[in-house]
Amino acid sequence: MQLKPINQQVVSVVGASSGIGRITALEFAKRGAKVVVSARSESKLKSLVEEIRSFGGEATFCVADVEVFEQVKAIADKTVEVYGRLDTWVHVAAIGIFATVDNTTPEEFKHVIDVNLMGQVYGAMAALPHLKREGRGALIHVSSMEGRRSLPYQSAYSAAKHGVEGFIEAMRVELQYQKWPISVTSVKPAVINTPFWNNGLTKLGVKPTGIPPYYEPKLVADAILYAAEHPTRDYLVGDVAKILDVVQRLSPSLVDSLLVLVGLDLQRTSEAKSEDAPNNFYQPVAEDDRVNGDYGNLVVPSVSDWLEKNPLLQWGAIAGTLALAFLAVQVFKKEG
Repeated sequence: MQLKPINQQVVSVVGASSGIGRITALEFAKRGAKVVVSARSESKLKSLVEEIRSFGGEATFCVADVEVFEQVKAIADKTVEVYGRLDTWVHVAAIGIFATVDNTTPEEFKHVIDVNLMGQVYGAMAALPHLKREGRGALIHVSSMEGRRSLPYQSAYSAAKHGVEGFIEAMRVELQYQKWPISVTSVKPAVINTPFWNNGLTKLGVKPTGIPPYYEPKLVADAILYAAEHPTRDYLVGDVAKILDVVQRLSPSLVDSLLVLVGLDLQRTSEAKSEDAPNNFYQPVAEDDRVNGDYGNLVVPSVSDWLEKNPLLQWGAIAGTLALAFLAVQVFKKEG
């Protein structure tokens, strides 16, 4: 399976108004791709298109709510209408609620599923006819490490991301059986320093935070651009994502114990915040079009992501990670 160079691609980025989606659209445009950006906020999309055009890039926007299939389909249709084809579909859009299960309403839980899971399903359904018409292309779904390991306070988000993983695994096999040269990638970031933590609905009484360390949004954008040129099944972004994935496979009970010990407390800041505070759960937060969030002081580099793009060194890194994870399990058993 061969994908086009980025500078020859037409790319649609869904959920591009801020954070990972915004930096991804900017990076595609800087590399010469023609970009269609979409989100719920017209003002944020306009500012993004203006930024892309300011450095000579080509971009247009489409306002859409991913809960509505017809609006998602309109993104794909507009991409083809404006630029003649679709080569890569990148689906980033997601919302979050931070609450215990018994403090989450059925309507709130369903809303997260509708946006974070069904939105991804609608994206693939809208993009596939155009990719098949082109005869090749890439579906890149931004999932989460929570698609492998759920976290407390984020049951709805984790459930949706597990659903995304199940959906794209089935779709990938169908496309392979039908012999369509369409790459399907799941990008699973660790904790990323975006406005997600600012804009989520919280019922914790305080401003939520991810379990540190954090990684830069550009790290995820780099993974997405890599997958747009190199067919990739799964891309775990951040050293912690890879380590947690291995430890979860070896000993889920160890991860349970670690989360009980620190996982809930580390998601709570000391800054008071009510559930009535501005959030993007149902409507966009006005004017918040930042790429980075508030936790830059907790950002660390990721060695494994550099190795991911250098396959000859990758197996050594995998062996080292497995060894560390095995040692962690043994220590836990001895002390437990």
